Amino acid sequence: MKPLQVGLIGFGTVGKGTWDVLRRNESEIARRAGRPIRIAWIGTRTPERARAAVDGAPGVQLTHDAFVVARQPDVDIVCELIGGIEPARSLVLDAIAHGKHVVTANKALLAHHGNEIFAAAHARGVMVAFEAAVAGGVPIIKALREGLTANRIEWIAGIINGTSNFILSRMRETGASFDTVLQEAQARGYAEADPTFDVEGIDAAHKLAIMSAIAFGVPMQFDKAYAEGITKLTREDLRHAEELGYRIKLLGITRRAAKGIELRVHPTLIPTKRLIANVEGAMNAVLVKGDAVGSTLYYGAGAGAEPTASAVIADLVDVTRMHTSDPEHRVPHLAFQPDQLTDLPFLPMGDVETSYYLRMRVDDRPGVLADITRILADREISIDAMIQKEPSEGEDQTDIILLTHKSVERQVDDAIARIEALATVRGKVVRIRLEDLS
Repeated sequence: MKPLQVGLIGFGTVGKGTWDVLRRNESEIARRAGRPIRIAWIGTRTPERARAAVDGAPGVQLTHDAFVVARQPDVDIVCELIGGIEPARSLVLDAIAHGKHVVTANKALLAHHGNEIFAAAHARGVMVAFEAAVAGGVPIIKALREGLTANRIEWIAGIINGTSNFILSRMRETGASFDTVLQEAQARGYAEADPTFDVEGIDAAHKLAIMSAIAFGVPMQFDKAYAEGITKLTREDLRHAEELGYRIKLLGITRRAAKGIELRVHPTLIPTKRLIANVEGAMNAVLVKGDAVGSTLYYGAGAGAEPTASAVIADLVDVTRMHTSDPEHRVPHLAFQPDQLTDLPFLPMGDVETSYYLRMRVDDRPGVLADITRILADREISIDAMIQKEPSEGEDQTDIILLTHKSVERQVDDAIARIEALATVRGKVVRIRLEDLS
C-alpha cells in the first residue's frame, strides 16, 4: 500500500526524536497503522543537521521554507514541531487550507488559537491531532477524548511541568534554595536559559486549558486561567508541609463547580499518602476523576526527544487509520461534537473554594493567636490544624502555621490583609492552597 507522506516542520529535539523513532520502529508502526508512514519533506532552519541525521534516506526533501512543506501536493500530514505562536499558527492554518491533516506538539498555539484552528480543520474536513501537546509521552489526551468518554468528568489535577517538579523535588531532597536548584536544572537541561514559562506556571496553564476544554466540552479559554508559579516558595515551607503530612507540587487543577469551571495553576499542598504527591524529578502525572470510573492516574515522562516523539507518532498512526474516513465519524477535536460545545462560565479565582496553608511571623506575646483566629472566624474560615514554633533562643518572634478547612478565596484574601495589618504580625503572610484530592 502507498505510504502516507509526512511533512516534518522543525528538526530540533522532538523533530529528530520523531525521525529516529519512526525509522527504528518503521515496520511495527506500519503494521499498526495499516500502511507505511514516511517522512517525505523536512522544513528546518538547520538543514545541515537534518541532512546528517537523515543520512542518505531515499526520497527525503529538505527546505529552509516551512511553507513549502505546508503546501506540498504530495504531503498528506503536516507535523508542526517548531513551537511558539508564529509562524506556527500561520503554517498550521496554511496546511489546513491546503487540505493537509496536522499533527502538533504546540500547547501554546492550541491554548491561544485552538478554537480558530479546530474550526478551520472542521470546515476543511481534516484532522488536527495534538497528543504530544500535553504531558509528553503520557497519553492523557486520548484517555480524556476516548477512554473516559462514558464519564462526566468531575475534576483533573496534574503535575504537568517537569521543570517545576524537578526543582521542587530537589529543594525538598537537598534543602537548597529555589535559585540554587534552578541553576542545577538549567545545567542538566531541564530548564531553559529563560525559565519564566515553566516556573511561573504559564506552560502548565497552556496544557490545563487544553485538558479542561476536552473534559468539560467548552471552547479553549486560556485567558480565563489563573497561573501562579513556584519562584516564591521557600525550603522552610516545604519542610513545614512535610511535618504536617503534605508535599508541595505545582498543580494544574480544573474542576466542575456549582457556579462554573475552575481553571488554576499554583503551588499546592497534597497529602503525602496520595500517589501523585510522590511523583518526583522531571516526571509528569495527571489525576482524572470521572463519575463512573472514579479516580485514574496517568504517569510518565512529560518531555524529552523520544517520549514526546512517541506521542507524535501515535497521532500520525491515528491520522493514518482515519485518513479516508468520513469526517463526521472521526473523534471530535475536543471530544464533544463541535455544535455541542457549551459556554459554561469560568470562575474568577476569588470565587474558588479550597483549603489553605498560612504561615505568619508574629511577636511572641499573649493575645496574638487570639487576634488572628478572631479575624479568621469573622470571615467564616475555620482552622483544621495549627503549629506554633518555639522562638529561637534570644528571639522574641516566632512562626505560626495554620491549615484551614475549605474557604472562599476572596474571604481568605481579606483575612490575610487584616492579619498583615496587625501590629504584632511581621511581614507578609505566606499562603499556599491545599487540595485533598480524595
